[in-house]
Amino acid sequence: MQTVLISGGGIAGPVLAHWLHRRGFAPTVVERAPGPRSGGQAVDLRGVALDVFDRTGLLDRARSVRTRMRGMSVLDPAGQEVHRSTEATYSSGRLDSPDIEVLRDDLVRMAYEHTRADVEYLFDDSVTALDEDASGVHVAFRRSAPRTFDLVIGADGLHSTVRRLAFGPEEDFSHHLGSYLSVFSAENFLGLEDWQVWLSDDGVGFGIMPVRANTELRVAFGFESGVLPAGLRTPEELRRRVVERLSALSWEGARLAEAAGKATDFYCDAMAQIRMDHWSRGRIALLGDAGYCPSPLSGQGTSLAVVGAYVLAESLALTPGDHRAAFARYERRLRPFVELNQALATENAGGPAPEESVARAKNAYELDA
Repeated sequence: MQTVLISGGGIAGPVLAHWLHRRGFAPTVVERAPGPRSGGQAVDLRGVALDVFDRTGLLDRARSVRTRMRGMSVLDPAGQEVHRSTEATYSSGRLDSPDIEVLRDDLVRMAYEHTRADVEYLFDDSVTALDEDASGVHVAFRRSAPRTFDLVIGADGLHSTVRRLAFGPEEDFSHHLGSYLSVFSAENFLGLEDWQVWLSDDGVGFGIMPVRANTELRVAFGFESGVLPAGLRTPEELRRRVVERLSALSWEGARLAEAAGKATDFYCDAMAQIRMDHWSRGRIALLGDAGYCPSPLSGQGTSLAVVGAYVLAESLALTPGDHRAAFARYERRLRPFVELNQALATENAGGPAPEESVARAKNAYELDA
């Protein structure tokens, strides 16, 4: 039985672990957080990703916790409504679509609970070194004792440690898209009921949606910026910058800034894509954002990662004992799908991608082809 270490316990890692276990592999997931991660924005499962979640046995559960918006309002900088829709929202698209929008932490938790009986999880730990030879990949951990695995998969996000150790520095593959995104939770001080509000003002903007039966808000705040110097990319500096920018807004700026300043789940990072000529090297391969992050601007990051997990597990199962052939098949099958979806974030930088482009991209892969 081949052993596979998966670095990253978000959504892609556990989905891959599920399919590897079903196909006779022994997966281990290492996650630096002390448990399943909380917080994060609402994410979309679209097109072929719904089929993967259905085959994984999670689609009904995902549908049961989906967001259920009635519509959205678009506001001017003073907070006056300039547009409203009961047909679509910027975060999820058309409300009558079969696609579903789910809070990221809900998906993470259900993927973990679905796999924990069959998969070894190492929480509060991370990979610190990789050394490959003919016998496997010798892995050093921050906390656990060193171990050797037949294969290592990096599903550890935009700032992947596995990618850095196996392929080189992040700046060789990361392409900045001109802005930063912050996400945080707050009390529902706006009294929103299944209704989103969006506002943009001179290079900054936000979307606010109520969640958890309208008891909580998730705020997604973006601001235009080039790549910030390393010293200004610390969590403390990024939070300070977000609070400062929110404070300058006319409508609800003060309360949003206060919420950002005290949020326990505060997140902020660059909008960027990862573009690589190859997603594998020897016995090591990359999955999801680690290898082909499309950025949140595409609305397809989660769907790409979920489909990628299924295709990678299938490729390994179809070429038993031959990881080179498996990784080559994985890339050959998935790369056109990745390129179409990454283009959603770059071809229409001024706003949401056209509906016809999204429809073409999200369904551009056939699981059984």
